[in-house]
Amino acid sequence: MNHLSIDEKYMQRCLQLAQLAEGNTYPNPMVGSVVVHNGRIIGEGYHRKSGEPHAEVNAVHSVKDKSLLKESTLYVNLEPCAHYGKTPPCSKLIIDHHIPKVVIGCIDSFSEVSGKGVAMMEAEGIEVISGVLEAESLELNRRFFTYHNKKRPYIILKWAETLDGFIDIERTQENYGQPTWITNEWARRAVHKQRSTEQAILVGTYTAIKDNPSLTLRDWSGIQPLRCVIDKKCQLDESSKLLDGSCATVVYNCEQSKIDGLTEYVKVNEEEVQDQLLTDLWQRGVQSVIVEGGQATLQHLIASNLWDEAHQYVGDVVFKAGIPAPKVKGTFIRQESFGSSKLLVHRNNL
Repeated sequence: MNHLSIDEKYMQRCLQLAQLAEGNTYPNPMVGSVVVHNGRIIGEGYHRKSGEPHAEVNAVHSVKDKSLLKESTLYVNLEPCAHYGKTPPCSKLIIDHHIPKVVIGCIDSFSEVSGKGVAMMEAEGIEVISGVLEAESLELNRRFFTYHNKKRPYIILKWAETLDGFIDIERTQENYGQPTWITNEWARRAVHKQRSTEQAILVGTYTAIKDNPSLTLRDWSGIQPLRCVIDKKCQLDESSKLLDGSCATVVYNCEQSKIDGLTEYVKVNEEEVQDQLLTDLWQRGVQSVIVEGGQATLQHLIASNLWDEAHQYVGDVVFKAGIPAPKVKGTFIRQESFGSSKLLVHRNNL
């Protein structure tokens, strides 16, 4: 059994606090912070929402006796910022309060920060230790780091398949418009929870036509992700739920660029739909996208090695024939059970 060091225990608390704001901090990362004095936490906080105070600010402000700060250690899972954004730099706050020691989970690779926060604090004589639970800190903000380092959103593939490996029956026009449920209610609720933590959700033309999905949050509370659909030839008609104007939607197509209320049509080249779509999402500041089908869209991303996670839901039904489920080659990282349904999560070995 692994025993955590003292620094790791406090860093673990930072990560727990940071996780509380999952899905609410975009475009900022998830960050938690604790202030420790003589082996006791005297302050803690986390970044709740973009534009609001950062984790270090909330942690310092929660300390009742500010005179203790000059004898305390501040823990934070991400390097404190050194630049003026929507809020003042946290490194300056730490310096101003004469906090003598700072322990960091991981360095922020965002160019406005990368190493500058550490340098600013060390120049003022503050002891800085970094790399405590580094892997866990990087994992927590994998969307943020992928976005800044790879100039694209973090891509999550998602599908539901039967026990015998099919994601759908062979459809005829008569049975278009209704999804074929494979998993149970609890698994479907988990899908909506997942949607609430990602910034965009994408489907291809065939899925949009045959299932007529809403791609909205109905079984979970949270921020509605940007709805995206690939519709090269503008085949979707006005009855499509994706064109109902209820929330922000982008239609990637090869024919027109226009804005119709909350629906935006973005023209892309037919040979470069995938790359131009991802670039457009990156330019919009979208750090993560969950791709919910169909099979051609999923398989195309897999073939291009453009995916980071795959969420494979498996129900207890059998189709015997139909549309085969995608196949990914990656690392299996965890399984979750929802009664008769289960979720298998895979990570790409980039």
